[in-house]
Amino acid sequence: MKYTELRSLHESYGARMVPFAGYYMPVQFEGVNIEHETVREKVGVFDVSHMGDIWVKGPYAFDLLQWVTSNDVSKLYDGKVQYSCLPNGKGGIVDDLLVYRFDNETYLLVVNAANIEKDMEWLNKQNKFGAVLYNASDEISQIAVQGPLALKTVQKLTSVPVENMEYYTFQKIDFAGVKDVIFSITGYTGSGGCEIYCENKDIVNIYKAVMDAGKEYGIKPIGLGARDTLRLEMGFCLYGNDIDDTSSPIEAGLGWITKFTDEKNFIDKEFLLKQKQEGVKRKLCGFEMIDKGIPRQHYEIYNDRQECIGNVTSGTMSPSLKIPIGMGYVKTEYSKVNTIIYIKIRDKLFAAKIVKLPFYKK
Repeated sequence: MKYTELRSLHESYGARMVPFAGYYMPVQFEGVNIEHETVREKVGVFDVSHMGDIWVKGPYAFDLLQWVTSNDVSKLYDGKVQYSCLPNGKGGIVDDLLVYRFDNETYLLVVNAANIEKDMEWLNKQNKFGAVLYNASDEISQIAVQGPLALKTVQKLTSVPVENMEYYTFQKIDFAGVKDVIFSITGYTGSGGCEIYCENKDIVNIYKAVMDAGKEYGIKPIGLGARDTLRLEMGFCLYGNDIDDTSSPIEAGLGWITKFTDEKNFIDKEFLLKQKQEGVKRKLCGFEMIDKGIPRQHYEIYNDRQECIGNVTSGTMSPSLKIPIGMGYVKTEYSKVNTIIYIKIRDKLFAAKIVKLPFYKK
């Protein structure tokens, strides 16, 4: 079991700690619903130091990334971030990730905690170009400050203007007395905010400074439970639930990060292009429950003839909407908005309807 540098602080705030992706992490502090509401309406702080950090450097860094990722790395410029995925050569996904471009020979990949070793192995296997790979996951800590008052909070801790930074950009700044902090605007909650990356030795002081700066805005520490309900309301995929080694980015609705240009050759390009042109047999969709029942991962989905047509990948009672929501793969003919489907919960079928994502509209 690994521990983040913030473990003692979490415990001092009364966190309920659980094993997650090989790390001991806070799942909740006051409760998922309260924490969820705090991020939607005010500001909350997540410890996301468990995420993986892989440097790709050298004159061939671009060539490797253009080959292994589905998105078009040539569209990046210094200070720009890109959401992408790593196709696995069999029509599935090794991982989804963020690509940070520092310059044309320096990129940082932010990957899922559970996939760090798998991703490194995959990148090394594909690195016929001679790019320099370095796994810095154990050296970098990260917090996400999220919510409509997040940027007001963190602006107090830097002289660099950050409140109007463009979505999916980053810069290196002095923050809370620490030099060269990586400060980015991406987010996994749909409520605005930023991410702060620093060396392990600096994260406790930065976390405390952010908590102090946000006191007037009602800041709270937030656990992984609310992180999951927030991302699900936005229809954001979670690796291991909604996407994995068996799902393609086209099936998962990630065609927008799968770029088919003449200049870009990448793993599974021909297979994925065929899927895009000819269509897929199943699609990842969002649904809202009509009957009372909460959908959970692996529950089966049925049609009105009681035929199994798919399965639930994520589900919860939405704290913002006060209704049960979920995502799941269904046969394509059932993927149209307003189609009635049925979720099997404890051997009974509960009606639901397909809806357009995101569930939560600001």
